[in-house]
Amino acid sequence: MASKLLRAVILGPPGSGKGTVCHRIAKNFGLQHLSSGDFLRQNIRSNTEAGVLAKQYMQQGLPVPDDLITRVMLSELEKKTTHSWLLDGFPRTVVQAEALDKICDLDLGIDDVTGEPLVQQEDDKPDAVVARLRQYKDVAKPVIERYKGKGILHTFSGTETNKIWPYIYTLMSTRVTPVHPEDTSQAFRPEEQ
Repeated sequence: MASKLLRAVILGPPGSGKGTVCHRIAKNFGLQHLSSGDFLRQNIRSNTEAGVLAKQYMQQGLPVPDDLITRVMLSELEKKTTHSWLLDGFPRTVVQAEALDKICDLDLGIDDVTGEPLVQQEDDKPDAVVARLRQYKDVAKPVIERYKGKGILHTFSGTETNKIWPYIYTLMSTRVTPVHPEDTSQAFRPEEQ
């Protein structure tokens, strides 16, 4: 296995289980889980220029513009040059993917479509969720095609994270040594396969 730093991205629609998969990968393989949502919330709490602007868009139910989220994320990634990391929620558009490509080479892109039920947050009303899913489908296709073309996209589909986790774990194990190895056979029962 290579000892170089691993740079990976998790792609998937809202509510698809990206956060759960990222948490498991980070825990088992020692990667830093970098969430665009977490960084935006930090900027909003800290009242940074980017945070104030992002909050204005979010309060109107609008997506945060590419240039703003890219500025926030690239600023954070510049601080992580000596760490292996896993990006969650970025890049979402081709413009964001192109900006990311300029500062680093990705090793792996995981397309996570688990089909798990959405967990309704306070601000996730049904109409808003439908709109977010439609928007994701429109903007994600070129990003997925970009990573597929580079040969770094791996797609996992299923109805539950526990069912796809053994396959993700096996893939990750070929790229980086687990820091907390687990017996993936315990993650799901054979009759669930």
